[in-house]
Formats: sequence, C-alpha cells, structure tokens
Amino acid sequence: MIKMVATDIDGTILGYDFVFRPSVKKCIKKLQEDGVKVVLVTGRMHYAAEKIARQLEITTPLVSYQGGLIKEQGENGKVLYEKTLSPTRAKEIIKWSKENNIHMNLYMNDVLYVENDNIAIRRYTGERFIPYEVCNFDDLEIDNVNKMLGIDFDDAERVTGWVDYLRERMPELYIVKSTPYFCEITNNEAKKSCAVEFLSKYWGIKKEEILAIGDQNNDIELLKAGGISVAMGNGTPELKKCADFVTDTIDNDGFAKAIEEFCSIKV
Repeated sequence: MIKMVATDIDGTILGYDFVFRPSVKKCIKKLQEDGVKVVLVTGRMHYAAEKIARQLEITTPLVSYQGGLIKEQGENGKVLYEKTLSPTRAKEIIKWSKENNIHMNLYMNDVLYVENDNIAIRRYTGERFIPYEVCNFDDLEIDNVNKMLGIDFDDAERVTGWVDYLRERMPELYIVKSTPYFCEITNNEAKKSCAVEFLSKYWGIKKEEILAIGDQNNDIELLKAGGISVAMGNGTPELKKCADFVTDTIDNDGFAKAIEEFCSIKV
C-alpha cells in the first residue's frame, strides 16, 4: 500500500504551459483524502515551491533545492533538513562563472541573487513568478548557499560542458542538468533521494510504501528512493532506464495514470 507519493513539479505535475491539469488536482486531492502523504520534491527554491503547494492544497513539508532543504510551510516553518554549499566552493564557482561569462543564479537563505538583470533571469523568474535581487556577488557575504544554477537557454551543449567540467573538478558536489538549459550545483547530500529517505524515516514509512515520479535527470535520485519508481512519458531516456514503470506524458495525464495504476484511485 502506497503511503507517500514523492513527486517532482515541472514536467511531472506542472505542464510546460505552467498550468495544472484538472486530473492532477483531482489525484492529489483524493490521495490526501485517503491519508497518503503527497510531497513536492523540486529543484525550485522553497519560496516558489510553497506557492505551488498552496495552489494544490498540499500541507506537507516541502523538499526544495534538489533535496538541500526540507522545510515546513508557513512564515515560521521549521527546517527539518538542510545541506548547503561551502562558502569556499561557492566563491570558486562564482569566479569561474564570471571568467566564462555564465549567467549564474545564486540562492542564499532562500533569496535569489543575480549579477545582471538580463533576458535569462527575466525568462526564468517570469515563468515562475519569483522575485530576485540584482547585485555584485563580490559585495555579498557568501554563506548558507542553498544552490547555484547556471543557465543558457540558447545552448544546451554548453550547459552539458559545464556539468562535465564541474563534476571533474569538484567531485564532492552534486552537479546535474535539471533541464537541457540548467546546470544545478548543490551539496552532495542535497539530492532528492536523501530528502525522501529522511522523510520516510521521519514518518516511519517503508521504501516499498513510496511512489516516486519525475521526468528529468535530476529525478534519477528521486526514483532511487521509491519502492515504485515512475518516469513520465516525456522524461529523459536516462531517467526511463531507472524506472520500474514509464507512464504517459504530462500532456496525456501521465501523473494521474500512474496514480490510478499503483494507488487504486480513479480520476
């Protein structure tokens, strides 16, 4: 019996048009009515994930920053788990990004900082309705860095190159593409698998009672934590190889079909 559904957001329950399908809302409502814990597990910042949770009336703690932060919702939400980048590594990555003209998002204490108010950040935040601060990173006290995110919406191969370069030189970090255009950089214990495993112990839920579902390579870690692992039909080839089951695409109600298959819920 499934007691927890750990789900990615973008491309899994939230469409590319940034709209929730009616089937997703119905599924999540029915799961919660049946006592199943629905947990959002995302690379997004906590602030952005909380807005999604409110839309879906989800009240469980949120897993953000790829698994770097588990925090209860609300103004005084309790932090249950947090893993950040060391200031030394963060400063090295800032220096490297400046030398190579890379747009870098810097997340500290759940605030998004950028050095340039350019098309990349306006597109990124506009789609997600996220506020951001523009400043010179050298003027900031670099500490408690939740995540760093390199973006190039025009050249996915360039982003792949960043991932390969950083993995070779900083093997102790967790570096992954979350979309073809995003290079995510976090603490090595800031993985979706680490966060789901923490919550399963916190709630006394067994691995075989967890359904994990996602669509991108950063969800490979998420699927590892599930007793039932599901890849979206629109997922990457690498993710599908790691899944027990490949459902339909997000445009064809893939999330709802997976829930119906494994949770005995009809939408």
